[in-house]
Amino acid sequence: MAKNSGAWTSLVVSIALVFLSFVSVASAEESQVTVQTDADIAKELGLLLGDGDGVTAQYLSKKSTRMQAAIISLRLKGLLQEAANYTGTANFSDAGKVGKENAAILAYLKAHPEEGWTGTGSGAFDPLAEISSQQLYKVLLETLGFRSGADFTYAETEQFAASKGLRQIAGTKSLTNAHIATALVESLSAATADSGTLFSALQSRGAISADAKLPLGDRISLRANKDLGTYFTDEEGRTLYFFTKDAEDPNSCKDNCLKNWPVYYTDHLQIPSSLNKADFGVLARTDGAKQLTYKGWPLYYFVKDAKAGDVNGEAVNGVWFVAKSDYKVMIGTSTTLGNYLTDDYGRTLYYFNKDTPKTSVCEGKCITNWPVYTSAGGSVPTTLKSADFGEITRSDGNGQSTFKDYPLYYFVQDKSRGETKGQDVNQVWFVIDPAKFNGTSASASSVKTYNVDIKEFSFGTEPLTVEAGSKIVFTNHDNMKHNAVAEDGSFSTPLLAKGESYTITLAKTGTYEYYCEPHKDFMTGTIIVK
Repeated sequence: MAKNSGAWTSLVVSIALVFLSFVSVASAEESQVTVQTDADIAKELGLLLGDGDGVTAQYLSKKSTRMQAAIISLRLKGLLQEAANYTGTANFSDAGKVGKENAAILAYLKAHPEEGWTGTGSGAFDPLAEISSQQLYKVLLETLGFRSGADFTYAETEQFAASKGLRQIAGTKSLTNAHIATALVESLSAATADSGTLFSALQSRGAISADAKLPLGDRISLRANKDLGTYFTDEEGRTLYFFTKDAEDPNSCKDNCLKNWPVYYTDHLQIPSSLNKADFGVLARTDGAKQLTYKGWPLYYFVKDAKAGDVNGEAVNGVWFVAKSDYKVMIGTSTTLGNYLTDDYGRTLYYFNKDTPKTSVCEGKCITNWPVYTSAGGSVPTTLKSADFGEITRSDGNGQSTFKDYPLYYFVQDKSRGETKGQDVNQVWFVIDPAKFNGTSASASSVKTYNVDIKEFSFGTEPLTVEAGSKIVFTNHDNMKHNAVAEDGSFSTPLLAKGESYTITLAKTGTYEYYCEPHKDFMTGTIIVK
């Protein structure tokens, strides 16, 4: 199968496109909402100019630098053109790392230390170094007229920024231009040290036009919680939630339910640049009301959340969860099947009862009907354990997500979220109740599975002895990529990143010496098959 990996990659991509087209259809069936990202607004106001191609998705995904932050601070203060035209010759020692115009800006900053850019020591500026949210919020607070060292210390920057309403990107170690856009737009309504607003101050400085207006509509905001990660709130900081029963029927919450879980709706929405406008829609409810949706999930409040930051609705009855953009899986609830795993869009996931731990036996035509699921997200609902989810490399070279080491699949005949047509197909395909699932029937068969844990640049100190026909699962626990290659060519795993696994089967007796290609000189192992 490995020889046809290119063909299989094309097949998986084609199947993925089928599912993407389903998402588009589902969104199209909903009413549309007017959505503006922070990048749209920052571009419209001239706060973010982009690169040669403008403010593109590629530009927004790029890491931001100290040079960019300095330029932004000067633009907000109305000093950028003056700095760009500066002709002084004294400069930072590493000004040669940037172009002529930016070098002039660095010279201006060196001549004007009162602007807060004194360099990193030893006469250098380090213009290409990445910046953190703490550094950017210091810039924005100083633009608002607050003084570092007087009104706040650098260590307290983010805490002080939060007290001024600046918290959307807090805790981010390495900013992208999308983060910059969000921080800029959130700062527009912030109060300056003289009790005005930054928006008015920028207009008076000529940094934005006199006829510009603040964006209309309500805002989906992001708020960080040490236990829950980053989740959605409205613009006042009130938490928004998903309801697992909505996977089957988006009108599942009715009557008394809606008294406790009021719907969230706005017809003009503003979102952080890290979110995708296409993921938002409007559900026309059967009771005549409208409700905003994210990835098809209707959004709700919880009446027992009394203030901004409250998350009292999290995991209520095991069916309510804070709304997030980075779920790798979600939970759906069926009136007949109970709870089951879904992807982040609410599409049903399945297991194959013939699979064994970290090994898929669904290949060929099987994959046409049961496409593999590969997650791009990071978090899980709090009733699940992150450690139960992993990734394997299939025999065709593609990745596949797992739950409790068992591969996850879609069913091609499920055309919309909430459908479970794959349940009990041929008595070997089933939805996954995460609280009850403990493995497949095949895993209890006579075929044994052995694990080789790759850690600290070693396959272990002793030879591994197995029975013929056994499965050997290589799992990498190092940050560095490793593989396992037999000296006689009988097996070869792909390079495995941290947390990835690959399974081989050795049916022939004998002794197999193997090594890691990148570290062949010292990283070797032995498998003895009896």
